[in-house]
Amino acid sequence: MTGAADGPVRSIAFYLPQFHPIAENDEWWEEGFTEWTNVRPARPLFRGHYQPHVPGELGYYDLRDPDVREAQAGLAIRYGIDAFCYYHYWFAGRRLLEQPFEAVLGSGRPDFPFCLCWANEPWTRTWDGSSDNILVNQHYSEEDDRRHIDSLIEAFRDERYVRVGGKPLFLVYRAGVLPDPLATTRLWRERAKRAGIPDLFLCRVESHFEAGDPRPLGFDASVEFQPAFGQVQWTLAQRFPLRRLLAKVKLAPASASYVTLDYDRLVREMLAREQPAFPRLPCVTPQWDNTPRRPYGAFMLTGSTPERFGEWVAEAARRLRTAPPEHRLLFVNAWNEWGEGCHLEPDERWGVGYLEAFAKAMVA
Repeated sequence: MTGAADGPVRSIAFYLPQFHPIAENDEWWEEGFTEWTNVRPARPLFRGHYQPHVPGELGYYDLRDPDVREAQAGLAIRYGIDAFCYYHYWFAGRRLLEQPFEAVLGSGRPDFPFCLCWANEPWTRTWDGSSDNILVNQHYSEEDDRRHIDSLIEAFRDERYVRVGGKPLFLVYRAGVLPDPLATTRLWRERAKRAGIPDLFLCRVESHFEAGDPRPLGFDASVEFQPAFGQVQWTLAQRFPLRRLLAKVKLAPASASYVTLDYDRLVREMLAREQPAFPRLPCVTPQWDNTPRRPYGAFMLTGSTPERFGEWVAEAARRLRTAPPEHRLLFVNAWNEWGEGCHLEPDERWGVGYLEAFAKAMVA
C-alpha cells in the first residue's frame, strides 16, 4: 500500500568519523594520521581535475572537539539534512574510531538525529593497493552477534536515534559476508526485544559488492550506495606518460591509473533503474574522487555541479513522496568523505553550493 502523496521525506547523510588520531592508525600509517593526511597533499592528475579538496568554513577539523560536532549539526539543520548515519566499526568486540560517536551519545550533544551503519569489512592496506595485507580482520560468531547488539542498546534507546515505524534503524554494509545472516538478524531482534525495544528496522547496504532482495537474509530493506560502481559502465583512463616517467625515479607508482564516469550519465542511469519488488531506499551523491586514497585504480565522477546534484535530489525526493511512509528515506553519500572527494561540507571551490542545492531540491 502506498502512502499519501507529498508525504515528508527524511534525509540521512553517511558520516565518516576518521577525523581524529587513534593509536592503531598511528601504528599502521603514521603518527597523527587522520583522513586529512591523505586529503591535504592530493594533486590534480590532469587539466581540470579538481584536487585537492580544501575544506571551507569548518577547516581541517578534529572530531574530538565538541564545537566542531555542533557546527556540523548546525550546517546540516540549516540545509535540510535530517540525520547523520555514523559508520560504526566493530571487530569481534574491538571498536575503532568510536570516540566521536561515543561523545555524541554520552553528552547528548549535538541535539541532532543519528543512526549507525556497521562497516563490517576487514581493515586492509587497500589505500596502498595491497588489499591482501589485513590490518584488522572480522571474526563472526553467535556469541559475538549477542555482544554486538547488546553494546548498541544504549544508542537505540536514545531519543535522537532515527526510527522507522518506531523501530531503530541499523545498517550493515556487507550483509552477504555474514556466515548466517538470517540467524544473526533473528538473534539481534530477539536481544532487542529482551531489552525492551519492540523491533529493529534492519537495512542491507546495496553496492557493487552485493545486491538483491535483502528479506531472505532477515533485513527489512536495502539502501543504495552511490556511486553504484557495478551498475554503470566506467571508462578506464590511459596512464600518463608523466606518471611512468615519475615511476622510474620512484616518485609515483608505475601502474597509476584511474577510472572515470560522467556524472550526468550516473544520474540518468540511476533514475532509469526500476524499483524492485523488495524495498530499496535510494541514495544520491554530490561528487566522487578517491584519488587521494588510492595511488592507483582510483574512481572519479566528472562534470558534477551543485545544479545537477540538485536535480537528482529533487527527482529522488519526488518519487519518495508517494512511497509508504516508512520508506520515505533518502540517503546521501556523504556528509564528510573528504578522502573520496564526496562531501556536502563546504569547500573552497563550491562553498555551500551543494548544501544550498540540496536544501532547495528537498522543498521543490
